[in-house]
Amino acid sequence: MTELICLKDSYLKECEARVIEVNGKELILDRTVFYPRGGGQPTDFGTINEHKIINVSKKDGKVIHETEIESGLKVGDRVTCKIDWERRYKLMRMHTAAHVLAATAYTELNYQITGNQIETDQTRFDFSMEGFDRAKFDDMVQRCNAKLKEDIEIKVYELPREEALKIPGVVKLAAALPPSIAILRIVEIPGIDLQADGGTHVRSLKEVGQIKILKLDNKGSKNKRIYFGLE
Repeated sequence: MTELICLKDSYLKECEARVIEVNGKELILDRTVFYPRGGGQPTDFGTINEHKIINVSKKDGKVIHETEIESGLKVGDRVTCKIDWERRYKLMRMHTAAHVLAATAYTELNYQITGNQIETDQTRFDFSMEGFDRAKFDDMVQRCNAKLKEDIEIKVYELPREEALKIPGVVKLAAALPPSIAILRIVEIPGIDLQADGGTHVRSLKEVGQIKILKLDNKGSKNKRIYFGLE
């Protein structure tokens, strides 16, 4: 098992670790500051010692770091993990913005998200909705941006699965998790959103910036795709 210390402190830029497995270009460590792709959030990039990391994924509790070329590292070696902090911070800001937009769209307009993909420069949301009123949506984004100017602290904590599933709005997201996960990680933006989430976030809404709608696509009578960025 790899300890994902990035979920305890998203602002940690580097850490020391020990190699516990090597498979060609793949390194598995006992702990890592790298975020493995998942939940719509991309992988972190960076280096392990001098070796460039081009992908990070998670499987069976192990975090797999893929190096650009074979590292030559051996089991037991001590290494230093360093992430591309500029990239990570952009993803943190974008992920928190996505929570605010998704929660506001659902509570105010009853728009349900059916898919998403977070990137450094833009985020894609797929919404399920009967109709689409651009004026109402633009007004909603303005209200999101007003919230993003506030110094609201994002809270991250853990709850037993049974307790977490009783929270309205968390059930839909958490119910799909494997039954083996007994403790759920909760991300709460007080007064705005609360859900089971395994990604990285900023500490306060005021760090995010302002949401800017980049593009709207009509994907069908009940499906709309929206791209937004931050400024």
